Amino acid sequence: MPSAPETHDLDTAGFRAAILDPAREKPAMVAGPRGKQAVKRFNVYRNNVTVSLINALADIFPAVQRITGETLFRDMARAFVRANPPSSPLLFLYGGEFPAFIEGFEHARRMPYLADVARLERAWLTAYHAADLPALQAQSLAAIPPEDLADTVFAPHPAAGLVRSRHAVFDIFDTNRHHEKIRPIDTARAQDALVARPGIDVTVTALPEGHGAFFEALLAGETLGAAAEAGAKCADTFDINEAIGGLLSTGAFLAVKTD
Repeated sequence: MPSAPETHDLDTAGFRAAILDPAREKPAMVAGPRGKQAVKRFNVYRNNVTVSLINALADIFPAVQRITGETLFRDMARAFVRANPPSSPLLFLYGGEFPAFIEGFEHARRMPYLADVARLERAWLTAYHAADLPALQAQSLAAIPPEDLADTVFAPHPAAGLVRSRHAVFDIFDTNRHHEKIRPIDTARAQDALVARPGIDVTVTALPEGHGAFFEALLAGETLGAAAEAGAKCADTFDINEAIGGLLSTGAFLAVKTD
């Protein structure tokens, strides 16, 4: 009895390409019972795969779908699916490139904030599935000698994510995910949003001016002193004490890094 073809053999024959591209013919190795043609069966299977991936994207990006409407979203998602086959069997990992795809999608250009909303939704899902680890505690920070505080570096929590935007990304995200009635939003107002999961639930926080630059520096491995400078450069109203309070209250960090 011949062995089943290996995955790389199917890929070489064009199976993966054909499964997402309706313009391609059925791969030669796909056959029905007793060697009969299986064009209709393959087309049904191909359609089911595409629909399941579109549905996965709709589950991951509900705010984006609400903003665009179902028809435009599914058209956009279908185009993405055909160009971006999944690389993992875990569907919650799918769609990492979707925000960048939205930026180049012609019919989404009238919504310049849409890609950043997608980035925030993707960060939310990443936080939801991140490792369940305890966040940095106040006593760990208090134990640092004052003269060493500026040189302190923090280890980010695996659930932490930051989206900085020229648009009101938090307000748009929050309204379309959590409110039945859409309220008016000044979409041109810049906003930064921090995603974390200090406990069971994912939190998304709209950051005060300057705090986006502060957290961006810390998450990139910069010292507390360098992060404070970055925050102060972005906003005259930046308050380091308030920022340090946010560092602890958001749960975006695991621990103080040590050599």
